[in-house]
Amino acid sequence: MLLIKNGYMIDPKSGLEGNYDILTDKDKIIKIGKGLEKPGGECRVIDGSGLLAAPGLVDVHVHFREPGFTHKEDIASGAAAAARGGFTSVVMMANTRPCIDNGETLQYVLEKGRETGIHVYACANVTRGMKGKIMTALTELKGCGAAGFTDDGVPLMDEQIVRWAMERTAALDVPISFHEENPKLIVNNGINRGRASEYFGVGGSPREAEITLVERDLQLAVETGATVNIQHISARESVELVRRAKLKSPNIHAEATPHHFTLTEDAVIRYGTLAKMNPPLREEEDRLAIIRGLADGTIDIIATDHAPHSVAEKAKPLTEAPSGIIGLETALPLAITGLVDRGYMNLRSLLRLMSTNPAAMYHLNAGYLAEGGPADIVLIDTAAEVIPGEYASKASNTPFTGWRLKGRVVKTIAGGRVVYEG
Repeated sequence: MLLIKNGYMIDPKSGLEGNYDILTDKDKIIKIGKGLEKPGGECRVIDGSGLLAAPGLVDVHVHFREPGFTHKEDIASGAAAAARGGFTSVVMMANTRPCIDNGETLQYVLEKGRETGIHVYACANVTRGMKGKIMTALTELKGCGAAGFTDDGVPLMDEQIVRWAMERTAALDVPISFHEENPKLIVNNGINRGRASEYFGVGGSPREAEITLVERDLQLAVETGATVNIQHISARESVELVRRAKLKSPNIHAEATPHHFTLTEDAVIRYGTLAKMNPPLREEEDRLAIIRGLADGTIDIIATDHAPHSVAEKAKPLTEAPSGIIGLETALPLAITGLVDRGYMNLRSLLRLMSTNPAAMYHLNAGYLAEGGPADIVLIDTAAEVIPGEYASKASNTPFTGWRLKGRVVKTIAGGRVVYEG
């Protein structure tokens, strides 16, 4: 048993907020109240004075690289990074090697996930081999435990395949997530076509590469009623397209990453490959539009797109290095520093974006604090300084190393067990 005393609790799902004690037994919260006494028997008491007690964070977009790329990350190290960042539930993307287009690979990653201290879920692929031509056995894969479906990392270009996939996932009541970048419009990906591409003398990725596919997939989502997630939005036009589409369908969701609401293409000029990602960092107007979208609920999920790479890979020339940065251990302090401290939203709204909303989209029993609910809790010192530099991840590819941020994870509790103490 665990008894958290004197913490300031925020439950974004119910709106309950204030000074409460939380008592857990095994993997459940059994009592929330004031002045709770330590029960008889074995019970660890945790002093939450001065700390925020929040639902364990939920990240629905992580790359743990196993199987196939374990020199970058594996499920155990990825889960450790998640716990250190305050995340108790994560959803793995399916672009492993072999990719998760079959039940055997799906069962493998889920079993590996059960060996960690957190809750690891996984998407399966929409198409076989992520080639965009033949759909996977979606019903069978859901039966094997797929939380949703995506070919993230590779855009789906065949409109008929997209429609069929939406119709099938709607019938299965699972989300389908889309990586929106039209390769026909891109010369060198990971770099915005604009000031950054001109600086490096490369073609870059124009905003139209994202906008055109977002527009197509939102229209199909409205027509099919599918639960759709537009992943890692980077362009202001995409935000507006989602805003309009949400008026037509309650099943449309969108996510933004901390790097897209924090940085612009100038970061690529400053940090080089450490700020190269797909879709790329764009202009200040795009960054502000993403923040407005998060503040008004148009973008209803913050997801990290945690994408670890080795030092050697990121040391390659800009056009050859892989895209992506790690994000699990910096997401919360970036959000507190960049969104809450700057007045764009309060902590309750932020926690909704980082726990309640993503859990709801994937039908996960997570993202809330309530009696009878899961004992997944993060204790946060929201005023404490954080300077990223030491990571539980195998990787360190991020431009945020050395930044001065606020919001330190003190303890992460998953399934009633303390899985991280900082």
